[in-house]
Amino acid sequence: MLNTLQKTLLKLHNNKLFEFSVIGVIIFSSLLIGVKTYDLNPNYLFVLEVLDMGVTVFFLIEILLRFITTPNKKRFFHNAWNIFDTLIVTISLIPIDQSEYALLARLIRIFRVLRLVSAIPELRLLVNALLKALPSMGYVLLLMFILFYMYAAVGSFIFESINPVLWGDISISMLTLFRVVTFEDWTDVMYETMIVHPWSWVYYLSFIFFNAFVFLNMMIGIVIDKMQQEHESDEEGVHERLKRIEKKLDSLAK
Repeated sequence: MLNTLQKTLLKLHNNKLFEFSVIGVIIFSSLLIGVKTYDLNPNYLFVLEVLDMGVTVFFLIEILLRFITTPNKKRFFHNAWNIFDTLIVTISLIPIDQSEYALLARLIRIFRVLRLVSAIPELRLLVNALLKALPSMGYVLLLMFILFYMYAAVGSFIFESINPVLWGDISISMLTLFRVVTFEDWTDVMYETMIVHPWSWVYYLSFIFFNAFVFLNMMIGIVIDKMQQEHESDEEGVHERLKRIEKKLDSLAK
């Protein structure tokens, strides 16, 4: 009887229709959060609260189902996404909506939108690759900061007399350079300094070349490399999970 129930729950958990249902409920939960930002009739708010509780109960059942169908229960919390989902669902069950922590409760419900990432493997792969790329990206950012600092110092020394608002000190100069590197009316800044220093276009173009093109492409390359590594490891993980599921089904059949 118990083996039959476990086998049924395992098939339900791996059913594509059930997976799409989970994704649909997460999207519906996100829409509920958005609707609550409008001024609504109290009767509608009550309906939204009931629907929100229903969504929370559904998430609780889904987490329990995922835990029950995990072959090795101890390894369930080795997965960071399982920990995240469990925390979000558990905190959502705490009745703090009418207390001084009501704002915290609303913020926690907003984070339920991130469950969409844990529910879709492709999004998980992207997020995992991005997180693993952060250390390498940090060195690129450090190099960018050094270049920003050097160019800001030069710009402050040379262009302060032209426009103190944009080049008054090194911190303001860095903000101006950030405006330049994001192409926010950067030509206006350049033409203003070119009136006094016609050669200043070299300053801006060289800065844009290094920061907007070279370093940006370096970051993209790092992320793509990590995505490829994550994709390869994910494929290996899928094969291992399929083997564990087959063993679990065989043991339940016996």
